[in-house]
Amino acid sequence: MLHTRIPLPETGVNLVTYLTDNRAVEEDRLRPLVLVFPGGGYEFRSDREAEPVALRLLSLGVNAIVVEYSIAPARYPQALREAAEAVAYARAHAEEWCCDPYKIAVMGFSAGGHAAAHIGVKWQDMPQGAACRPDAMILSYPVITAGEHAHRGSFRALLGEQHDALCGAVSLENLVTPAAPPAFLWHTWEDELVPVENSLLFAAALRRCGIPCEMHIWQHGMHGLSLSSDQVYPWKDGKYRPEAACWIDMAVRWLGQL
Repeated sequence: MLHTRIPLPETGVNLVTYLTDNRAVEEDRLRPLVLVFPGGGYEFRSDREAEPVALRLLSLGVNAIVVEYSIAPARYPQALREAAEAVAYARAHAEEWCCDPYKIAVMGFSAGGHAAAHIGVKWQDMPQGAACRPDAMILSYPVITAGEHAHRGSFRALLGEQHDALCGAVSLENLVTPAAPPAFLWHTWEDELVPVENSLLFAAALRRCGIPCEMHIWQHGMHGLSLSSDQVYPWKDGKYRPEAACWIDMAVRWLGQL
């Protein structure tokens, strides 16, 4: 396995790779590649949504990269620029890494879901052009809207003093166009931190633009479930929901069928 930290030349963002080198046994096999954006409200990056997720993807036959995108005090559009460079760099090195250059997805959790979806809806405005367009978005309880159902702390950390002036520019349900890639979304109805309306609004925007989308909503579960298993939460504390743990298997199956 290629497990290393790669600083990118333009933005300086670090990519932490979890890549299977299968050339010795399956010379021609190209695996899907998922770039993982952990959550943390643009104030930190959650460890629960980083390496455990990457290792789970590896176990399902998918290569993974954790993107250590910028958080506060860095401000918009730094994380968006980093996401664009990360996707373009991954695509340029895909075959070298035994990855399929036409099956590169972004996966984001909470505010990391905002970072991942942001490049999905704004790739055409970035200097890398089509090279930074993800082939799919996998969004876990994502921060999407800066409107009524916003997780306001994420947008304050992202925008700083420009919060009031720029909120509309980063409310992603308003930025979806027919150029956006397909999406897989999941959320819980009980999420009190990032309301389920975030996923519903994004799915509705994708629907209006004719973008394929699969969405799953579990009734129970707090915000930040990650893998929703004892890999990320002690089994005694009752924080995870075993019924939602299948989301990642469902997402990988969905990605394979694109």
